[in-house]
Amino acid sequence: MFPENCVTFFGSARFDDDNFYSKQAYELAKMLANDDFTIITGGGGGIMKAANKGAYDAKKESYAINVVLPNEQKVNEFATYKSEFSNLALRKIALIKNSQNFVIFPGGYGTMDELFEILVLVQNGIKDAHIYLYGVEFWTPLIEFLHSSLVREKAISKVDTAIFSLHDQVKEIYKSIKENR
Repeated sequence: MFPENCVTFFGSARFDDDNFYSKQAYELAKMLANDDFTIITGGGGGIMKAANKGAYDAKKESYAINVVLPNEQKVNEFATYKSEFSNLALRKIALIKNSQNFVIFPGGYGTMDELFEILVLVQNGIKDAHIYLYGVEFWTPLIEFLHSSLVREKAISKVDTAIFSLHDQVKEIYKSIKENR
């Protein structure tokens, strides 16, 4: 059973510990953990490892919900509770189910899949959640695409682009999550 006040972090498993985004994920997770938020990640390296380590260094528990992949993902050593799935879809449900706040750092196809899953759930009123995209430079081309293609072609409504917020400061995200508690 997960506690209340969970925040799920998504982002690349391929970033090393010295990556700028990994460092920012660590800082945000540590701030949130120190304020009694529970950190949930996919349990891999990169952003996930950084977020679990932030909670670990704050001396707080965190969760790793991992998936068995052929090449790149094993559970990082900083998560307190670890579970492993062999199915990506079931893992995604577990990552999303207990959080109301989602911080999405730069990442690849897996991160995009997780982001769009949450966007669809919020857009359709299935999930009430706050979605924070970290990294203005990284996310701006995607947001421009949403407006120039999806909104323009009426595949989504303009209001659908307001269900997430874009940030370059982890303190902004921390403050917003704290206010939404």
